[in-house]
Amino acid sequence: MSEQRLAAVAVPPQGGRQRSAGQRLRVLLIEDDDADAFLVSELLDEAEAAVDLVNAKSLAEARPLMASADCVLLDLGLPDAQGLDGLRQVLALSGGAAVCVLTGRQDEHLGVVAVAEGAQDYLVKGQVDGVLLTRALRYAVERKRADEDSLRLREVELRQAESARLERGLLPRPLMETERIRVHPFYRPGRHAALIGGDFYDVVQSTPDRVDLIVGDVCGHGADEAALGVMLRVAWRALVLAGVPDDAVLPALEQVLISERRLRETFTTVATARIDLAANRATVRLAGHPSPLLLRGGRVAPVPAPNGLLLGVAPRPPQAYDLEFDSDDWSLLMYTDGLIEGRVGGGDERLDVTGLVDLVAAAKGVALADLPGWLVGRAEDANGGALADDVAMLLVSAGGGR
Repeated sequence: MSEQRLAAVAVPPQGGRQRSAGQRLRVLLIEDDDADAFLVSELLDEAEAAVDLVNAKSLAEARPLMASADCVLLDLGLPDAQGLDGLRQVLALSGGAAVCVLTGRQDEHLGVVAVAEGAQDYLVKGQVDGVLLTRALRYAVERKRADEDSLRLREVELRQAESARLERGLLPRPLMETERIRVHPFYRPGRHAALIGGDFYDVVQSTPDRVDLIVGDVCGHGADEAALGVMLRVAWRALVLAGVPDDAVLPALEQVLISERRLRETFTTVATARIDLAANRATVRLAGHPSPLLLRGGRVAPVPAPNGLLLGVAPRPPQAYDLEFDSDDWSLLMYTDGLIEGRVGGGDERLDVTGLVDLVAAAKGVALADLPGWLVGRAEDANGGALADDVAMLLVSAGGGR
């Protein structure tokens, strides 16, 4: 029976380590002593263990077999791996497999050290029967799985904490004291595991009559892009508060982008607006960014500002566009392109700026504070699910806002 067991499973089953409770356990025994290997097989047979056992006589022979094992049962006296050094080599190669030491050494200190190194258990030959050995193997596999789950959970928690810190840097509170206008910021991550991207916004009031706004989008998603977005947002705020001339702010921001980006192909799109409260006008600049929407007199239209080049591609300052507000009731909606890149209908048509204009025009009964969230909801409905890209918005309003 035991010889048949060893012979029948000379080739390990293929595939991953995901098992249901009723599946057989795949155990790789690394043991150079044929008598000890036979004894392990006998013990498992006597306990009628649901185990498929494969025996390798050296670490070199075991190396290609580890990928398909649920558990590795390791002797510490191999021809090519001795003691704790052999254990460390096996742990480095075992991947998601549990590792149990099975040795003839009755050394309690060595057992403690082996477990501290990463082994799931330390068993002494001659002190375990088939039932105890089977139980130890199954417990080791479950402990290994629990350890991996705990590690993955910790990694998720660390990523969430990192994203929260980056989000605070990308999406600050408006630095504004005036009550003549109201600002409604909004942010929604895309569908890629809620991983924050490089979308950012900021609002700064530098004088009693001047408020500056920016919405930007660093290409890509992830911590690097988010960190770069934080740098650009902070740099922009510093430039505005330092009183840098209007035409020099975005060129200086582009210098920061070029010096701090990790990849040469990384670019950023931005839309800025400087609002002169006393004159009831704004100056809009676009660098590869979709046009803001102007709401006034019951109408909605894109601001016809000339669209300059993306930041980080070919340095050239974007042209300024002077926007006159012909009433005291108006709103300016600034947003990133994640809002307008969703699909509409069943084809490849995108929402685009024209579709967004139609949505805003249809939202006459929606309160201005709720408008950004309402727009994202309608865009997701048209897209048939969550939008793929992040969405950042700033809605700034004066008077009744429309």
